[in-house]
Amino acid sequence: MTMDRRYDVACFDLYGTLVDIRTDEYDKKAWEKFRGFLNDSGMGVHYDDQWFLRDLLDQALILEQRRAAERVREAGVEDCPDECVEPNRGEGYRSLFAVAAPQGRIPAVWQAQADEMALRAAWVFRKASTRHIGLYPGALEMLRNLRGAGMRTVLVTNAQSCYTVPELEMLGLDVLFDAIVISSEEGIKKPHPEIFRRALERVGATPDRAVMIGNDERCDIIGAKNAGIDGVYINSGISPEHDPQRSEEAVLSLDHPDYDALLAFLLG
Repeated sequence: MTMDRRYDVACFDLYGTLVDIRTDEYDKKAWEKFRGFLNDSGMGVHYDDQWFLRDLLDQALILEQRRAAERVREAGVEDCPDECVEPNRGEGYRSLFAVAAPQGRIPAVWQAQADEMALRAAWVFRKASTRHIGLYPGALEMLRNLRGAGMRTVLVTNAQSCYTVPELEMLGLDVLFDAIVISSEEGIKKPHPEIFRRALERVGATPDRAVMIGNDERCDIIGAKNAGIDGVYINSGISPEHDPQRSEEAVLSLDHPDYDALLAFLLG
């Protein structure tokens, strides 16, 4: 701990804070590419119609939402409304292969193959539906500077691991965090304070020595504040439409991903 520095741990949101992204999950071409991948997977599934496929995946996600809510209750998390429960979309992709019986294959082997194929299917759809993805200028250097100065960095993101894990690797971010907390793996998403508590537990930190940096006032700034954590608000191009230009709930507000100003605040 550096006693003359306000924080020891910097928690970051991902999309809209470090990464600029635009997706279109309703694009017909993306769904056709996804359907083609499933049909050519060799797993014994065949889907003739993309609309049927969409409905099937939607129904699987509704079921997974219920299961996720039950897991949250079993974990003893208090006051967690449905809007803070995060289903694992990967389970939805796995369900698309469940219609094919093993038929002569060893069940455990088939299940392992189905799990791997589900991750590949998710990535096929993600790439096909992504219009733009890239780091905001200076993001990598900023993280490296924080770590070089002895600060620990933690990712706390509302996201699906089947999409986010390969994107972190692709962008070179996976090696720049001491802990990575993805809502789909936790079953809970921001702004619920539990996900922030879990993030700090991973690095053995206390709320008074941590700061959350994000582009969503409600999820990142107010959510962190309810967990006893200060927040730095970045109003980026993909902040929620009705977010303010500056957040009165934050200890610092930036009108764009100004990492020089962020570094000066955190390390100055």
